[in-house]
Amino acid sequence: MAANNKDMSYYPPSGSAPVYQTPYPGYPFTVYKYYPTHQYVPVYALPEALNLIVESVRDEREDELFYDYLLSVAPPNQRDIITSIRDDERKHGRLFRQLYWEVTGKEIPAAPDVPFEKPLNYCDGISKALFGELAAVERYRRILYGFEFLPYRNIITEIYTDELKHASKWNYLFTLNCVNR
Repeated sequence: MAANNKDMSYYPPSGSAPVYQTPYPGYPFTVYKYYPTHQYVPVYALPEALNLIVESVRDEREDELFYDYLLSVAPPNQRDIITSIRDDERKHGRLFRQLYWEVTGKEIPAAPDVPFEKPLNYCDGISKALFGELAAVERYRRILYGFEFLPYRNIITEIYTDELKHASKWNYLFTLNCVNR
């Protein structure tokens, strides 16, 4: 009898293993004991993930100007590090654009131009870049929640692990240039 009742599909017949046909037990009515977990369920997280992808891609132009500035003031022996970070960021933009297009069938609309604010100095720029990378990791983790399809999750994992790598590089540059000065 329970097998024919759609609302009861997550309750197994007596003596058998549970078979879940819904995203999680109790769907969509769940009482949270410690922390709300709906944000981790892809069906709920996808709209926010798509908005965060748009937001991330729209920040590209300002990031481009920021990296160009840092390259112009960096010591010559540090430019390769910044160039590798900038090139990864360009790749991330292309990957996010492709992912967004595959999921929605639409291009991400162009962002309005925003004026670029130069950092006070090279160390201030490095600090801003470091905390920007860490904020990106948190944003990309929220994007990851919205996707179940493994190839998309792999793309997002590549992007956020690059951001962690960038944070380490910015820490290195900060230590070289800004500690004990």
